[in-house]
Amino acid sequence: MEIRDSVVKYIDEITYKSEIPKNKIIKMIGIRRGKYYEWSNRMSVANNHNKDIPRLHWLTPEETEAIQEYALNNYSDNSYYSRIGYRRLTYMMMNEDIVYVSPSTVYRVLSSTGMLNKWSTKKTNKKGNGYIQPTRPHQEWHTDIKYVNFKGNFLFFIGVLDGYSRSIIHFELRTNMTEYDVEVTMERAREKYPNEKPRIITDNGAQYLSKDFQMYLKEVGLQNIRTSIGYPQSNGKIERFHRTLNEECLKTKVMLNLEDAREVIGKYVEYYNTVRLHSSLYYLTPEDFLLGRVDAKLSVRERNIKKATKEREEYWSKQNAA
Repeated sequence: MEIRDSVVKYIDEITYKSEIPKNKIIKMIGIRRGKYYEWSNRMSVANNHNKDIPRLHWLTPEETEAIQEYALNNYSDNSYYSRIGYRRLTYMMMNEDIVYVSPSTVYRVLSSTGMLNKWSTKKTNKKGNGYIQPTRPHQEWHTDIKYVNFKGNFLFFIGVLDGYSRSIIHFELRTNMTEYDVEVTMERAREKYPNEKPRIITDNGAQYLSKDFQMYLKEVGLQNIRTSIGYPQSNGKIERFHRTLNEECLKTKVMLNLEDAREVIGKYVEYYNTVRLHSSLYYLTPEDFLLGRVDAKLSVRERNIKKATKEREEYWSKQNAA
């Protein structure tokens, strides 16, 4: 509207000062005569783009601005948030009582302004869909070892992940990855939940196949389920966490020494468990699933979505009536 009105005012002003016929000025500028008179008749009138009556489901201007501002604040932050997708962003805004809209709506708003984060292009692999998921916390614990490149040498991240909630129950950042290091990690995880007897899901690494580790599991009464040879995806939940840890923490943080590395990774694990919304968990946190808060959280979300929809309809009804 501002550009349109400026052109009309400019033509009128030049015509007045130069006394050149208006049609010649319009032709010199390079717009159609009909377009000029159309713009002239619509001076100071906002563009409606052939949609004279706002639809009741449209976002209010305040909601659109809130989405853009929230995305800008999070996408520009050089931290864990730098790889947030639009779906996770949608549910983060719901949790923080910013705005209640669908992921597709957030996609449209961000796409129209060039703010859409398209970093994730990896396609999912549907192999292994026959796996039966656990139905409660502590039925299955997944454990594995990840190499951490540290100043040209390797440290070893040994984690224990709950298969139901995806929570990291415990982790150790060790300088070795022997069966002893694996046992220490598992025992410290057990100390946090001494009454649980989860199945322990491992790959076929030498540490997990070792006689000492198998004896340890037998002594504490835990069953070991090993992945199929040549099919490490059976332990895919913790493998996926390793990828997330690498992308959102290890590649973005500087670690000065071993103590600092443990602190940095510890803070990320806390963030992952309690703040980061998980796409496989209805965009709730692993802690929500671990502590049984799922139904309550989803009920609040659904109630707020309905409330926002009603308020949106009321807003546009008032605008249409004005």
